[in-house]
Amino acid sequence: MADVRSASGPEITAADLYALLRLRVDVFVVEQECPYPELDGVDLLPSTRHLWLADGDTVLGCLRIIDDGGVLRVGRVCTSVEARGTGAGARLMTAALDVVGGAESVLGAQTYATGFYERFGYRPEGEPYDEDGIPHITMRRTAPFR
Repeated sequence: MADVRSASGPEITAADLYALLRLRVDVFVVEQECPYPELDGVDLLPSTRHLWLADGDTVLGCLRIIDDGGVLRVGRVCTSVEARGTGAGARLMTAALDVVGGAESVLGAQTYATGFYERFGYRPEGEPYDEDGIPHITMRRTAPFR
C-alpha cells in the first residue's frame, strides 16, 4: 500500500530528492517534451515542503509547496504513468491541503486539469497562458477556505 511522505527542503534525503527529480524529469521533460530548468534552487529551501506518494522505493507521484511571497504555491504536481487513474493525484492534493490549511494558495494548472483542481477549492484566475508549449491557467484557493 502506497503512503504519503513529507519532508522540508533541509530534511529530504539525497535518495528521496533524486527519486522526485527523476519522476519530474520523466513526466515534464521526457513525456511532455518540455525542456525547462528543473534545478531551480527551490527544492532545498527551508520553506519548501515536498510531498510524495511511495510504494516501497517506487515514487508514484509528487508535488511541492513553496512560499511565494506570503501565498503558498503548489507546484511540480505529477504522477507516474503507472499511477494515473488510481487516485494517486487526489491523495497528494488532499495531503497538500493538510499542509496549506486555510491559507491562500495558487497553482499553475495545465488547462485540461482545471476540473481536477476545482475539486480541491481552486478557481481559475485570469487568462490561459502558454508554458513550455502547454496551455496553463493560474488557479487560486482563497483564504480562509470554506
